[in-house]
Amino acid sequence: MANTAFDEGATGQRALERDWMPNRFVLRDAWQPIAHVRDVGENVVCRHVHSEPCYLWRAKGHLHACRRHPDRAGIRRGSPDCASAPAIENDYPVLERYGYVWVWFGDPPRAHASLVPDVPYLPLDGNLPAYMHGTVRFDCCSGLLIENLLDLTHADFLHAGVLGDEHADEDRIEVIYTSETVTMIRNCVNKSVAPIMRWFGGVRAKYQDVRAVIHVHVRSSVALAYGRYSPGIDLQLFHPCIPESRDRCRLNFTLNSRSVSFPLRYLMPLTPYVVGPQDNVMVGPQSGRYAQPSSRLDLFSRFDSAGARYRHLVQRIAQRQRAGDFAYAADAQPGRDVRELLGMRG
Repeated sequence: MANTAFDEGATGQRALERDWMPNRFVLRDAWQPIAHVRDVGENVVCRHVHSEPCYLWRAKGHLHACRRHPDRAGIRRGSPDCASAPAIENDYPVLERYGYVWVWFGDPPRAHASLVPDVPYLPLDGNLPAYMHGTVRFDCCSGLLIENLLDLTHADFLHAGVLGDEHADEDRIEVIYTSETVTMIRNCVNKSVAPIMRWFGGVRAKYQDVRAVIHVHVRSSVALAYGRYSPGIDLQLFHPCIPESRDRCRLNFTLNSRSVSFPLRYLMPLTPYVVGPQDNVMVGPQSGRYAQPSSRLDLFSRFDSAGARYRHLVQRIAQRQRAGDFAYAADAQPGRDVRELLGMRG
């Protein structure tokens, strides 16, 4: 069952905060959506996960992912089955879902399709227009970007010109978590209308009620963002924060705007190119300090509790994996239906 409050004592929590240092241990046994399906064809493309290269290509329609370039590994790319290739032991398990190429970062025998995170607002076959996909890069590790996303209130100050300022008659925060996920839910009453909806979405009211959710899968570093704006639209954004290296993160986003009217349908998928650089201005300079150990205790408000929980779960999963336990607990199966959690309509 998901929890809604910290269950550790104050001493244990302070110890976790003191011990925090990202990238000390890489979490494994997770599906990583490292590329949009449309970007992978017969020509080899390279992506990185935790500084490890992954070469992607198709051979007669079959998708392949390998740690070595297929030409150098002796793999015949023209063959639909590279099982006889001499370097097959370097292959990653790979599959396609929601318009992404997912590779299994971990022990191949433990890869199972049921462990792909559920993204209910994206079609399984990924059949969305190309303008709803894009890529933004960040000069920080994925953990720092995840913590930035988990504070939904930062948008009021950093992205006010697109999503609206901090004014609200009521602002309630709830944090829900399992052993593998963290979810922040923000409910606002009479919040300032998002400027992009006022300018291009036909929203004439001065205020709107907002329910915003960010749901993070800790191992995969993917975030589901779902916003319900009344009056207004439903914002459906998939944020895979791919950890390319200790100080680089790749965001291959998808913003499903099919249900949004013209012209907002075409403009909303462009917003990550506006808010992404704004975020990078903040997280980039923090990246070096974020990765350094410190004896300072973090003092945080209720708005930061999701980030604190994220750090706690990273450490707990790392501890288990160091001891040889890579299993997913029963409370945190990634493929479970999250429509109700996200507050999806219909």
